[in-house]
Amino acid sequence: MTDDKKYNPVTPKIADQLKGIVGAKYVIFDDAEKLEPYSHDEISGREYAHMPEVVVRPENAAEVAAIMKLANREMIPVTPRGAGSGLSGGAVPIYGGIVLAIDRMNKIIELDRENMMIVVEPGVITSEINEYIKDCGLFYAGYPMSLETCYIGGNVAENAGGAKAIKYGVTSRYVLGLEVVTPTGEIVQLGGKLIKDVSGYNMIGLMVGSEGTLGFFTKITLKLLPSTKAEVDLLCLFKNSEEAMSIVSKIMTTVGIVPASIEFMNNCAVKGACDYLNETIPYKQAGAMLLITIDGAEEQQVERDYEAIGEFCLDNGAIEVYIADNTTTSERIWNIRRNMAEAFNAFSSRQGAEDIVVPPASVGTMVALMGEIAEKFDVMIPAYGHAADGNIHTRIISRPEWSDEKWRQILNGIQSELYQLTAELGGRISGEHGIGHKRKNSLPYVVSENYIDMLRTIKRAMDPNNILNPGKIFDL
Repeated sequence: MTDDKKYNPVTPKIADQLKGIVGAKYVIFDDAEKLEPYSHDEISGREYAHMPEVVVRPENAAEVAAIMKLANREMIPVTPRGAGSGLSGGAVPIYGGIVLAIDRMNKIIELDRENMMIVVEPGVITSEINEYIKDCGLFYAGYPMSLETCYIGGNVAENAGGAKAIKYGVTSRYVLGLEVVTPTGEIVQLGGKLIKDVSGYNMIGLMVGSEGTLGFFTKITLKLLPSTKAEVDLLCLFKNSEEAMSIVSKIMTTVGIVPASIEFMNNCAVKGACDYLNETIPYKQAGAMLLITIDGAEEQQVERDYEAIGEFCLDNGAIEVYIADNTTTSERIWNIRRNMAEAFNAFSSRQGAEDIVVPPASVGTMVALMGEIAEKFDVMIPAYGHAADGNIHTRIISRPEWSDEKWRQILNGIQSELYQLTAELGGRISGEHGIGHKRKNSLPYVVSENYIDMLRTIKRAMDPNNILNPGKIFDL
């Protein structure tokens, strides 16, 4: 079931049927220039790209269901696509066929203040949710770092995390209900406005993080939280990564405070972002930094908490601790962290973006081992990410004088060592970006064949024709 020859092409007749479902203006067919943006996500390197045959932009669940039934009848693969901001190739139509774009499904359907929930369509930009409810005393906590560009549907498909996952958790904690179109074209309601529900299998838990392989989300019910009243950021400078990482768990276990976020950045990562943004924070004296956010219901408590954490950092090796207690200063610091990926994208198009996750107490060890790998292979490996939940992002950067062939060989060697070390530390090769088709062949580094066979069994049961997002996560 991995052979693309089993799939049929999208003919002009099928394109006309798709136009009949959604309207001619919402179908892109036989136009390479307009189809090209849907052939890739944010991964650098064209080797991960593949052109779709047609792009369809439905407006509601009924249209999605009709498209899925047509695709099953005609044996045409369908690839769901949100904002295309992913880093795993999950939204890339590697067998061509239909790309099902969700950008028209962008309505906030209902804000239920009494139940502290919101119902949205999958094409809502994630940042718009908090913008919509900012005056209601509520907020949505499960957002990722790319909140201003990504769609909530993509966040649910990837079980996206983010900087505040250590305190607030990832997307799955907040998804209470889903309207799903199955791979065979049925519309099913999972969950709803319920905090507790054990009526059968946890299908929402299965769907969240399934990378668009088991269903197409058309409505999403999210849990909201009361807004925090105060927030302060600390930028803590350390001599090296080991000292910085050694205190992360102690902040919670010794000081007894769970910050909203603890972000880690090594010197290479900070320098790259500062150069890109023309920023001037004092990164040169530090081998690594922690960006710690403390929030709470009252200013006095937040002040006590950040003073306790700041003093603890200084007592345990911090060179300096800077306090950002206003929006301007805080945004300046966070802008550096948010732009690290963009900075290295601008620096080099030849790079490998990794998203490993290890037990939180092993982050310091992993970062040190990454430094050894960088020295061994003579490459630059900036490391940054969500220190408190063990999720380390990195960009493996090619030397400019290397040929493409040499770079590919070296990158494969680096990834092999990195994944092996990750496995030895009890980690996984993706914490939030997903497996997609970029990491598919590397999944056996960290999970057993029996585990992958369980995934295959679920996929075959729900998608007997292997129509929905085929070739992602594993091969059948």
